[in-house]
Amino acid sequence: MSHAYITATFAAGAVATLTEEHTEMKDSNAWIRVPSTLSALQLIATAHRARFSIPVVGVTGSVGKTTTKEMIALALSAEKNVMRTEGNHNSQVGLPLTIFRLGPEHEAAVVEMGMSDFGEMSRLAEIAAPDYAVITNIGISHIQQLKTQQNILGEKLHIIDRFREDSILFLNGDDPLLANLRGKLRVRTQYFGMQPWCDYRAEKIAFHPNGIHFVFRAKGVEQEVELPVLGLHNVTNALASLAVSHSLGVDLGKAAKALQEYQPLAMRQQLHRHNGITVVDDSYNASPDAIKSSLDMLESLREQDGRCLAVLADMLELGELEHRAHFEVGAYAAKTGLDVLVTVGERAAAIAEGARSVRPEIPCHVCHANEEAAEVLKSILRRGDIVLVKGSRGMHTDEIVKKILGHIG
Repeated sequence: MSHAYITATFAAGAVATLTEEHTEMKDSNAWIRVPSTLSALQLIATAHRARFSIPVVGVTGSVGKTTTKEMIALALSAEKNVMRTEGNHNSQVGLPLTIFRLGPEHEAAVVEMGMSDFGEMSRLAEIAAPDYAVITNIGISHIQQLKTQQNILGEKLHIIDRFREDSILFLNGDDPLLANLRGKLRVRTQYFGMQPWCDYRAEKIAFHPNGIHFVFRAKGVEQEVELPVLGLHNVTNALASLAVSHSLGVDLGKAAKALQEYQPLAMRQQLHRHNGITVVDDSYNASPDAIKSSLDMLESLREQDGRCLAVLADMLELGELEHRAHFEVGAYAAKTGLDVLVTVGERAAAIAEGARSVRPEIPCHVCHANEEAAEVLKSILRRGDIVLVKGSRGMHTDEIVKKILGHIG
């Protein structure tokens, strides 16, 4: 870890520093030499977490963990003072920084836990020691490092390493790999989803222009829910939040009412409507499952005489599955009835190939850079159109959103 800013941190008010490089103190401040500043940071965070006996909920998954974390925190906040992960502080460094925000005023915590390689979740579980945990799904994000979905599943299951006897693991029953764990784990497990056997289910799902209505049902419990967001995946996210809230004793009516205030985070399915054109900014990140969910949501937004357009950029860290994954996303896009496809990046060209394999006549614009894609959109967008923009974070597709909004605003 960098030691370049130690002096600046002291100037900003720090009273001590960890260092791997220095053999003596350089001033009157406390300089603490350690073999690894990362390990020391994590150990201090672990000790800080141990000071609190409040319920801590850990959230992980290939897709949807940030939205699920936000919804859980919102639902719990109906009756509790909740500390939650801010931004993307879910990593080996980010999680300790999140834990340090725990204070005596907090009555619960919801922490996002992200991993991309072997051994990482085990370390995160040691730090956060979650009493409850949610796994949203098992996709192929980070499969370049982890090689198989079974490996991804195995690593994510380390979230339960510090479970107590009364801890609960909440799993998405609509995910095949997670559903297959029924009765196979050593910890208490509850399922949420659309399947009739799930402990917490969504029924009577109805979509309307500004959101979703459904009935949350569990044994002896029923609650109507209104969400101000679109997409079936958000029903799943809300189910997880209500399942956790119910298990922690929060009044379901109050939790459901709190969810009515949910607003998507920046670059996560944010809707911008200007001059008859709707732009769905979903540019924060991308994986095959996430893109498919967004395409389904896009179709639900279609106006009577309008078109659905999608700008899809490279998905990264897919390893040997790279070409197949992009091709399959394109094929799926064509099957949804997408009217126009714009791809950005060398890998994403396979998305166009996949789309044409299903519908050879679908208009496809294969672009090499964000600027080129933005210019294409400026030339073809018209009133009534809905355009989705999505790609891996490293593709910076939010640049396209800004250019489109500048054009139509």
